[in-house]
Amino acid sequence: MTHQANSNTASSVPPGAPEPERAASTLLRLMPFAELVGIRLTEATADHVIGTLEWAEERCTAGGILHAGALMALADTVAGACAYLNLPTGATTSTIESKTNFLRGVRAGHLTATGRPVHVGGHTIVVQTEIRDTSHRLVALVTQTQAVLRQ
Repeated sequence: MTHQANSNTASSVPPGAPEPERAASTLLRLMPFAELVGIRLTEATADHVIGTLEWAEERCTAGGILHAGALMALADTVAGACAYLNLPTGATTSTIESKTNFLRGVRAGHLTATGRPVHVGGHTIVVQTEIRDTSHRLVALVTQTQAVLRQ
């Protein structure tokens, strides 16, 4: 996932919407794969990004359990957006490492992922993302390193 800071992509959110919602809409449109798999970003600031994903049969493995790749796509989307919002002007970012601890399966409902930067440096940005189920139980914990790529 590669993103460039300060894109001029127009937002489809109403002009009166709060800035975190407008930023989330703009960021999601930069990631067509995330939209394809059903990920939604609901809030996006440099301090945190929140995204959601609904359980759906087509996103499952045997036994109706949400596929690990779906959870990883949600976490990567949220962390990538969080890194993007912390980039210096003109820089881009790309995931260079991701570690996921899966803690429970998901058979229904929706997931909410919250990503927060734990390190914002000149060469890397590290984001930790918690993924929780409808009952607010921790489903996965993801730590991701994003490269800061200067043009």
